[in-house]
Amino acid sequence: MSAPTPTAQEPNNSLPGIRQIRQMYRWVLSYAESPHGLLALFILAVVESSFFPIPPDVLLIALALGKPRRAFLFAGVCALGSVLGGVVGWWIGHALFETVGRPIVEFYHFQAQFEHVQQLYRGNAFAAIAIAGFTPIPYKVFTIAAGVFEVPLGTLVLASALSRTGRFVLVAGLIYFLGERVRHFIEKYFDLLTVVFTILLLGGFFLIRFVK
Repeated sequence: MSAPTPTAQEPNNSLPGIRQIRQMYRWVLSYAESPHGLLALFILAVVESSFFPIPPDVLLIALALGKPRRAFLFAGVCALGSVLGGVVGWWIGHALFETVGRPIVEFYHFQAQFEHVQQLYRGNAFAAIAIAGFTPIPYKVFTIAAGVFEVPLGTLVLASALSRTGRFVLVAGLIYFLGERVRHFIEKYFDLLTVVFTILLLGGFFLIRFVK
């Protein structure tokens, strides 16, 4: 499968560029054919929750398409890794913000969004984390911020478990029940879906500021 060459200008150079994201996307997908695909999915889910830009959904989809009967197993592993990654993000924010967390926030230019997340946490931390866990909003911002702003770890774990499991089970369910129709659709429209995925990914970096 080949991805299209982007025609739009590169986004703010404080964010990963589209070309770099496409390269990481292809690298992640390469593990779908690896005997270590399940382990790679778990690790990807962990690191995406704290710093890595590519969501684990892409590898989850590829693995589930290859073995639809194991789709829900893949979703469970993905959810477990994501929640564990959320705990890692919380710990980074709580204990290592100046040395590790702040560079991550600055790399993605999340400073303004970070301040907004603090306001969301003052309103309803559980709901804010649950929304971030289910949508394209960068989940890592919320996990690190939860540690910085002293959101109880139990709140983070419960909200993350519900939202991330729901998100990944939904993906797995579509593949499990629709099977070949999903495969044919993805194969036919892969280039277009790659563009849409990239737009959603980059758009998620800016969506936080509009969350009330």
